Amino acid sequence: MTRLGDLERAVMDVLWDGASGDTEGGATVREVADALAARELAYTTVMTVLDRLAGKGMVEREREGRAWRYRAAATREAHIAQLMLDALDLGGSRDAALVRFARSVTGTEADVLRAALNAQAGRATGPGRQPTDPVDATREPTPVDKSPDR
Repeated sequence: MTRLGDLERAVMDVLWDGASGDTEGGATVREVADALAARELAYTTVMTVLDRLAGKGMVEREREGRAWRYRAAATREAHIAQLMLDALDLGGSRDAALVRFARSVTGTEADVLRAALNAQAGRATGPGRQPTDPVDATREPTPVDKSPDR
């Protein structure tokens, strides 16, 4: 997963948060530049950053008239989760890193992690699933996931 520089992250934040409030529809270079007006960036700078993000697979683009409309290829949460997984692959003991991480979270964050792990354990052993099946931790739980027997 690609780590983002300061300007790349600012551009991705515009796409994730939605230029003009539209998180699904993406944004044109002009809309991103307008959203970042406080930085006083040239239009071509924003265009170059978006082109590079497209080359890295961080954004997808489609033609809209004479302009491109850019959309984030993954959610902010999926990107952050992948960065965390990549950090675990840097070497050393994954177990020790996970324990140290778990000790550093707040009580509320620990509750969120506990609920996610319990939900994953329930889905991993459900009908037709193998314990190693991947689980999409970025999606919202469905009513089935929230049932007491899960």
